[in-house]
Amino acid sequence: MYAELLGGPLDGLLLDVTGWSVGQRVEGALLVTDKGLYGPGGRAFYAPVEDDVEGPFLWHGDTP
Repeated sequence: MYAELLGGPLDGLLLDVTGWSVGQRVEGALLVTDKGLYGPGGRAFYAPVEDDVEGPFLWHGDTP
């Protein structure tokens, strides 16, 4: 199962969430990227729309 990433530095990419529990999908993920606000080693936070674990993951911001 794949979740599309919408917005932010990873827009349009697919995240493989195969094997993730429902709880993990609801929480979302901090994904390491060099394309975000903080450059190499920074992270972009993506989470599903209103806990829709079947839908796309939206970008919620970057963090160092």
